[in-house]
Amino acid sequence: MPRNTALAMGLAVLGATLALPGHAAAVEHENQLGLELGVPMLVVQNSNTSPLTGAGLGLHYTYGFSDAINLVADAGAATLFGASSLATVSHVDLGLAYVLDVLQWVPWGAAEIGGYALTGNPVGGTQVLPGFALAVGLDYRFSRTWAAGIVLRQHMLFTDLSVFPSYTEGLIRFGYTWGW
Repeated sequence: MPRNTALAMGLAVLGATLALPGHAAAVEHENQLGLELGVPMLVVQNSNTSPLTGAGLGLHYTYGFSDAINLVADAGAATLFGASSLATVSHVDLGLAYVLDVLQWVPWGAAEIGGYALTGNPVGGTQVLPGFALAVGLDYRFSRTWAAGIVLRQHMLFTDLSVFPSYTEGLIRFGYTWGW
């Protein structure tokens, strides 16, 4: 084989290898446990329809079934302040998330189902209701172990959409990741 032909073939193989897509950062069986802090807003349709806002705290856990699909579980509690009264909302949800984990910035979306406990005068005493949530988020991975991000979660209560048409959370989140 002539020397120029061998050199050209070597360069072609090198060029083809460099042109292949790189390896994504996502891995299967990755776990994350984290804390969420933020501002919730509950709209109650009764004699006083002003939204209740306050402060919320939550925990989240994710497990990577694949590099794109995660099991997600989250629980949260919020204290909400109205015109002259106080209410609380607690929830536990379980669902699936689609994750675009290819860089340090990780966008994701989730659909979850769960249970909600509402207490206080603005919500009519104490109620336990089923519901679901849709969430979108963006995480930044500082390293393979630590991440922080934001999430917007919209909750819908199955049985009382006319009374509770909207429960929304805007949260910042911090997470510890392992198992990669």
